[in-house]
Amino acid sequence: MALQLKPGTSWSTTYGRCVQAAPEAFTPDRLLNLVGGDWSAAGTPGEHTTPLDGSPIPGPPRVGIEAAEAAVSFAISEHRTWGLVPLDERRARVSAAVEALAGHRDLLALLLVWEIGKPWRLACADVDRALDGVRWYLTQIERQLAQGTPAERRPLPGPVSNIASWNYPMSVQVHAELVQLLAGNAVVAKTPSQGGFHCLTLAHALMRRAGLPVTLLSGTGASIADALIRSPGLGALAFVGGRTNGRRAATSLADLNRRHFLEQEGLNTWGIWDFSQWDMLAAHLRKGFEYAKQRCTAYPRYVVQRSLFPAFLETYLAVVREIRFGHPLAVADPQDPLPELDFGPVIHAAKARELTAQFEEAVRGRAVPLHRGPLSDGAFLPGQDTSAYSAPACVLEPPANWSLHHSEPFGPLDSVVLVDTESELLAAMNAGNGSLVASLATDDEAFAARITPDILAFKIGVNKPRSRGDREEVFGGLGASWKGAFVGGDLLVQAVTYGPEGADEKLYGNFPDYSLYPPR
Repeated sequence: MALQLKPGTSWSTTYGRCVQAAPEAFTPDRLLNLVGGDWSAAGTPGEHTTPLDGSPIPGPPRVGIEAAEAAVSFAISEHRTWGLVPLDERRARVSAAVEALAGHRDLLALLLVWEIGKPWRLACADVDRALDGVRWYLTQIERQLAQGTPAERRPLPGPVSNIASWNYPMSVQVHAELVQLLAGNAVVAKTPSQGGFHCLTLAHALMRRAGLPVTLLSGTGASIADALIRSPGLGALAFVGGRTNGRRAATSLADLNRRHFLEQEGLNTWGIWDFSQWDMLAAHLRKGFEYAKQRCTAYPRYVVQRSLFPAFLETYLAVVREIRFGHPLAVADPQDPLPELDFGPVIHAAKARELTAQFEEAVRGRAVPLHRGPLSDGAFLPGQDTSAYSAPACVLEPPANWSLHHSEPFGPLDSVVLVDTESELLAAMNAGNGSLVASLATDDEAFAARITPDILAFKIGVNKPRSRGDREEVFGGLGASWKGAFVGGDLLVQAVTYGPEGADEKLYGNFPDYSLYPPR
């Protein structure tokens, strides 16, 4: 039976719901920017297509440097007022925003499906994690600020500027902004250029209605980055993205002594040594393919003890052959629930072409093509554009000059490296010069205890994967995967507030001049 689009989920219906829910932020044919406290038609709408089927959708309304500087200036003035609002009032407004977002949870999730290709279950989880996480902070913020004590923490001297990646608009970006607001800071946020701007527009419309001092604008990094990073009066920069842009941001901040937390990519690895629990690993491998590994804590590299390779290969291939991918809104019958997919498309067609080229590049360099699933394995609508879809693929022993030898693919392209000694295992796991997470699969607890201190990852799992975490869990990175203060739990609040020491207090983080690390 041919698949069809689930009734009520079309893009035109979804966008129409946005116009109805937040007419101040959406017009029938374009998005608006939230600048100067009001939604404005400033900026030039860009062309954009959804990765689901390549059809056009409204693009981000990009502003230039002058408009960005004016927006930041207004946010700075709002910050001065917001910092004087009592905590109980801030908490009430953030709580109202959370409940408003919860009231539009399904629409926010559907926007994530259309904009960035998340399967329905994962899109809902992105929204739910954001809201549940902020609810936890609402119960903890008085303690975290040490309200009413000599050690009471106070807002930063200026608003927090947020430049985030497209892959988790709610559970990373909106979540962080709401905590920054709760701590007494106004917020400036840039929509990612590759997707997520519709979801963020709706979220910020609801946040603004709740009386929160938020600014949201679109623009290319080359045009407006200086305003969002270097403007006098900003209090901090929160950045999530790749190492190239992260290095540029860090360089731009070098002479400002400004608070920053720059989350960058890392080559996260599974190391497999003296191991026999293959069924357990299989479950972790399957879950690892969620959202086509388009997340900062995905594991695209496996470093395997050579003698274990036959057992690993049998386990891996059994998993990868059962991966379900395709159009996230395609059903066989109108009454069917949305499909339970591991992933939908990658972020755009150019990324899918890039992954194909990187697979072929590795094979030309004498890597062994372990697996390359056919695109026909996916579940698609009849005749739909599938150019943004990529089936799982894996190479064995890629050459040292491979373009992905030291970096992450950010897609369903895995690589396997074989090693014979512990020192080779450690060197291969650290090839990316620092990562956010890493894991060891081993039956030898003494081996794990001996080797984990030398793995350049912020979080290390033994016989389990690690993730960004929620609520009180700290998050950061080692080496080139992170720059600045660590965040999460109490540390997120500390990063966006000043204690009694003011700007001179020492924060946990990955800094060039000193490093303080909480337990991993």
